[in-house]
Amino acid sequence: MISGDSIVALSSGRLPAGVAVIRISGPQTRFVVETIANGMVKGRAAVLRRLRAPDGTVLDNGLVVFFPGPASFTGEDVAEFHVHGGRAVVARMLETITGFDGVRHAEPGEFTRRAFLNGKVDLVETEALADLVNAETEAQRRFAVQNAEGVQSELYLGWRRRLVHARAMIEAEIDFADEDDVPGSVSDTVWSDVRIMIDEIHQHIAGFRAAEIIRDGFEVVILGAPNAGKSSLFNALARRDAAIVTDEPGTTRDLLEVTLDLQGLRVRLTDTAGLRDAPGKVEAIGIEKAKAKAHGADLLLLLQDVADPRDIGSLPTEAPALRVGTKLDLLESRAANEAAGDYDLVISVKNGAGVEELLAEIGRRAAEAAGSVGDVLPSRLRHVELLGAANSHLLRAIDDRTVGQELRAEELRLAADRLGRIVGAIDVEDMLDVIFSQFCIGK
Repeated sequence: MISGDSIVALSSGRLPAGVAVIRISGPQTRFVVETIANGMVKGRAAVLRRLRAPDGTVLDNGLVVFFPGPASFTGEDVAEFHVHGGRAVVARMLETITGFDGVRHAEPGEFTRRAFLNGKVDLVETEALADLVNAETEAQRRFAVQNAEGVQSELYLGWRRRLVHARAMIEAEIDFADEDDVPGSVSDTVWSDVRIMIDEIHQHIAGFRAAEIIRDGFEVVILGAPNAGKSSLFNALARRDAAIVTDEPGTTRDLLEVTLDLQGLRVRLTDTAGLRDAPGKVEAIGIEKAKAKAHGADLLLLLQDVADPRDIGSLPTEAPALRVGTKLDLLESRAANEAAGDYDLVISVKNGAGVEELLAEIGRRAAEAAGSVGDVLPSRLRHVELLGAANSHLLRAIDDRTVGQELRAEELRLAADRLGRIVGAIDVEDMLDVIFSQFCIGK
């Protein structure tokens, strides 16, 4: 048990709503249910009850579900009141419940924190629950579900078990070197497996960029000379007038961004100022912002007016680029066919030609960069840093043969310690406040 307090919070969405779910967890849960619901309810069954305050005032008619601990989300007794989702109803319910001795409002993420401290979830699964709550695309949802089910945790714990075993074998060889039943080739087998593990961890770390794309989005930046059709394309892809479009050069002076959902992946599209020489002071600031944004891009769309092509000079980054010819509608069919050979794609925002093909290509590249959602990837920078630290200890263990086996075994212990920190298999109190602060109050 975490503490003597019971906690309560609204666990459903923004009010007003058709139904609101109020969750309570802790040692006072059973007494609260018995009092408000006029008697205890059967565990894990939704029961319709008239809900009353201790003074007999009717609060609402709603469903009550009781989950006896330890077989509950938090590991404690948990109950949910499903009531009408009006603000006054929820406020009165929360006021009544917190009026019981030993019951208080929950802090952000406190339900999940109790689940972690009671061994119901580990740290990686906890972070995955936060991702699941915040998921906006299908890829984010699948990635979060996979990690919430423990796939990522099992990978790290599997490496940790191998290191614990390796260390045990090395120390056994040290302690019983004179015994006949301890083979002398044990250390050779151990260090061979450590080398394999180093490669496995390195490849896993390399997948972090794909995980970032799934969680944070695939970054697409539109570049081109003034009046190349950047803002028109931006509006067409956003399906709304998000940017001002005029014949006057330099209309866009700041970065404009929209988020698209392509093939279940989040794509962040940015419109930028036209790149040209001798701009005005304000426009020059916009151009510098455009170049800076391009440095972090996963894909550049280099736009050029096919009827009036103007070069923008060297690119500010080596990011992959699609050369896109715009304003195709201004050319006769023969000239349009000739121009098409100079670009990866040619489009006309005015009549829609090529726009869907461009969207499909962006989606394809985003999916390629994200890889398979079924891949096990490090989902946090915290994981990558600890994995990198573990690999550093493993590299020292196999590279420095001038030291004794005892010191090399100590490097294995330190590597296993870093892997344990990822899932919370050791003391990680200093990380808990940061992790659980990402949650909403009722989670």
